[in-house]
Amino acid sequence: MIVPETSVEIARAVRDGSCRAVDTVQERVNRAEFWQPRLNALLQPDATTALRAAEKLDRRRERGEPLGPLAGVPIVVKDNLCTEHGLTTCGSRLLAGFHAKYNAHVVERLLAADAILLGKTNLDEFAMGSSTENSAFGPVKNPWDLRRVSGGSSGGSAAAVAARIVPGALGSDTGGSVRQPAAMCGVVGLKPTYGCVSRFGLAAFGSSLDQIGPLATTIEDAALLLSIIAGHDPLDATSSDQSVPDYPRLLDRPIKGLRLGIAEEHFSEGLDSSVRHAVMQAVDLLRSEGAETVPVNLPHARYGIACYYLIATAEASSNLARYDGLRYGVRAENPADIHSLYARSRGRGLGTEVKRRIMLGTFALSAGYHDKYYLKAQKVRTLIQWDFEEAFQKVDLMVSPVSPTTAFPIGEKSDDPLSMYLADVYTTAANLAGICALSMPCGFDELGLPIGLQLMGPAFAEATLLAAGHQFQLRTDYHKRLPPQ
Repeated sequence: MIVPETSVEIARAVRDGSCRAVDTVQERVNRAEFWQPRLNALLQPDATTALRAAEKLDRRRERGEPLGPLAGVPIVVKDNLCTEHGLTTCGSRLLAGFHAKYNAHVVERLLAADAILLGKTNLDEFAMGSSTENSAFGPVKNPWDLRRVSGGSSGGSAAAVAARIVPGALGSDTGGSVRQPAAMCGVVGLKPTYGCVSRFGLAAFGSSLDQIGPLATTIEDAALLLSIIAGHDPLDATSSDQSVPDYPRLLDRPIKGLRLGIAEEHFSEGLDSSVRHAVMQAVDLLRSEGAETVPVNLPHARYGIACYYLIATAEASSNLARYDGLRYGVRAENPADIHSLYARSRGRGLGTEVKRRIMLGTFALSAGYHDKYYLKAQKVRTLIQWDFEEAFQKVDLMVSPVSPTTAFPIGEKSDDPLSMYLADVYTTAANLAGICALSMPCGFDELGLPIGLQLMGPAFAEATLLAAGHQFQLRTDYHKRLPPQ
């Protein structure tokens, strides 16, 4: 039996009885068994629980009970989202063996929509990284070239979708961690507007920057997932109470008349020529369908990386203080005193990159430096927000690359933190400004590696963003191409 591929197709087939949920899940379990030894994308594949849930769903359909919009759809979630079942490790030795007592809000929504959780995905430790090489459980490899990174920090989710282990996944995006791996793995990745999706149950990294978003093979599937997870949550004080549009029904908006902003700051030095070419070809296609391109300026864009890495590390320093060896997580044995307990537990449990960011953030917040670094970064953040507000008075969406290069070899940037940080040069601004941003495949380089196109929209413009992406996908086949096996 040929099972459907996309989330939309699977849910429709399971609801109308043309395909059993057990069959869709078993097919994805088989793919996971093939790909997992190659990719290391999944930390906790759980075929038994997933198949049991699928059997229950099939029995419900046989009894004539109504099924949810994600009926029988196999989904994986990044392992910094709490789940009652299994472990929540955040890719860290510090949380090895940790069982959360509740589900993240987005997980509850997936389950309520009758999705089937197939497992949790590998990530850079505590979501701090741009390559998923910082995981305590080993790096995630790119399905398009196993010698290269999958991007980060949601590399496991992106690789699992790219390999078609699952049609959809959830990741978190603090400075590009959904969009950048989506681009490097050739899938769709969406960072919603800050507050669009509840962060309850997400292990905090940078609380004013973090946002949960979907990864999928198609814009249709991303729109469906967003329609499920978006909306107000009283358990998250930053959650917006705006009504949630019916994103899947709004995908047919035409491109004609859409004003697309192009900032020269996004096409400057350091951008690989193949990436530039693919992105500009995508712009030409959108223009040929009636979109208008408008030059805009983002004068403070050049400060984005410095601003981001001050604010994000400062918030990480504060958020990760809770991992002290006392309440949960790994605890050092036989400490001499409380200070030894803290130092030894955190020293052994945390990886190099997380320690680096905690130290950077602690320094930025320390007496005598708070105003000089953290406060100044917050002021620059406001200027970056104003740049976008001014630009969006002239245009509907903005177009840029996602990353300056395609996926780089594993280990190439490991000893060069600054070079690694610059992989996020085009993505951090959307988090600083709190706006929505989309990554989707728009071509391949000379090595056959995927290239991502980024569309950015003003706050709560996800419907426009997804519609433009959908129209682009209707006219291209980049999202249909499969990695070599």
